[in-house]
Amino acid sequence: MYDIDTTREFEDWLDGLRDLNAKARVAKRIQIMSTGTLGNTRPLTGGLFEAKIHYGPGYRLYFVTRGKRIIVLLCGGDKSTQKQDIKKAKELAKEL
Repeated sequence: MYDIDTTREFEDWLDGLRDLNAKARVAKRIQIMSTGTLGNTRPLTGGLFEAKIHYGPGYRLYFVTRGKRIIVLLCGGDKSTQKQDIKKAKELAKEL
């Protein structure tokens, strides 16, 4: 089991989603991640990971792990903002 922490940036992104189905899918993905099943993820650099949600424009969640029990969701986005989101996630990870 993992504890899931979030940044303010992640919460703002999630709150800003207008598609209620997308919000539900993100919430479900977070719940599944908390069980230790990370699903479709890929490592980036410096311990940063990208989790893909195959819905709509291709939502992504960017996270790092802390120890063996904590996942910190840094920010979210979709395929169209992927490069900017990865850059933002790297910056946020440095601040942890």
